[in-house]
Amino acid sequence: MTQASPTQRSHSAFWMPFTHNRHFRSEPRILASALGMHYKTESGREILDGTAGLWCVNAGHGRHEIVNAIQRQAAILGFGPTFQLGHPLAFAFADRLVEMMPTGLDRIFFTNSGSEAVDSALKIALAYQRAIGQGTRTRLIGRERGYHGTGFGGLSVGGIATVRRDFSPHIPGTDHLRHTLAGEPLFAVGQPADGAELADDLERLVALHGAETIAAVIVEPVAGSTGVIVPPVGYLERLREIATRHGILLIFDEVITAFGRLGAATAAHHFGVTPDLITMAKGLTNAAVPMGAVAVRTDIQEAILNAAGFGIELHHGYTYSGHPLAAAAGLATLDVYQKDGLFERAAGISPYFSAKVHSLRGARHVRDIRNLGLVAGIELDPREGEPARRALEIFHRCFDSGLLIRVTGDIIALSPPLIAEEGHINAMIDTIRAALEAVD
Repeated sequence: MTQASPTQRSHSAFWMPFTHNRHFRSEPRILASALGMHYKTESGREILDGTAGLWCVNAGHGRHEIVNAIQRQAAILGFGPTFQLGHPLAFAFADRLVEMMPTGLDRIFFTNSGSEAVDSALKIALAYQRAIGQGTRTRLIGRERGYHGTGFGGLSVGGIATVRRDFSPHIPGTDHLRHTLAGEPLFAVGQPADGAELADDLERLVALHGAETIAAVIVEPVAGSTGVIVPPVGYLERLREIATRHGILLIFDEVITAFGRLGAATAAHHFGVTPDLITMAKGLTNAAVPMGAVAVRTDIQEAILNAAGFGIELHHGYTYSGHPLAAAAGLATLDVYQKDGLFERAAGISPYFSAKVHSLRGARHVRDIRNLGLVAGIELDPREGEPARRALEIFHRCFDSGLLIRVTGDIIALSPPLIAEEGHINAMIDTIRAALEAVD
């Protein structure tokens, strides 16, 4: 069968995720290749990547070190089951990841995505509480405006209404902390100074439900998909203290923030706050092969293992957990991060990125700007009666002008690859400014 040319394709067989499918079919925008900081369309037009693909291509596109590692491994072992068996790269990759995690989080459970990592972390938390004789702790706490993927566990603790509303019922008993975004625009550079007391909302839920019913609380250290919400100074520290005092496990969802986004290996390192579990994906393999993981405190795993009798201790896993090609990609990715000093590089260029992003204050339609490290959210005034329409038009206009951005609701999100230079950042901001002026 001959392959259809771009002009012949209907673009209807592929049901695209998180996409206005009907609109896409009428005006398809197709990425054909990528290298470094740029994608190319089928016509060969360059598109500057302002979002690291989808928060994930942290080391830039087409890294030959990663490509070569995947090719070599495909010729040696394309797949090996990890149920009652193992293969060398899964163990090697787990060892390398442990070296990058905060002290004490030295057990790694592999998944295929961030959504699966979140569901796995929630299951591990429940299994741990039961293993230590706290079987009444079955309640899971998320946060308003949180995004934790699209599995039913992640949907239940997630707090974005548009993601949740079509898939009720959720896991019974879940509840949510208030989010930390102030009602009025702050144009805060980095962490807002006020708001640490919002962590006390966990105390409210403890008083409401009883600590003996709560297994875990999960938060994104910096909320990404909801439009970049940066935690106030002292908020995460306070949340850690409250969770510890009440025997509640604290899970950091670092699917977006891990691997250099904040200029460190993890947001836990950046903020100096160590959770009990960390979920990760995206930058884990530079997105070259899908993979996720959960880093777990040693004593959590040991409690689960010791509480079980003979046989399987945790009845959970995936066919592709620790997949050989993903492990090869992950090892090569960590090598690239280290060799090129990309976490340090991100930390070094973040002040320039911050200044350029905040130069959009006062630009047409801009309501607020929030940023930390190499991530920023530019919130727009919504068009009356058409929420999110203005941002989507800006997304299309930027793409047609040679820039890929991310929009969520009426918020533009930027998260460029860690290899971005000042000239790339200048081009991003100039293109966005022009789009803001051009769109009503």
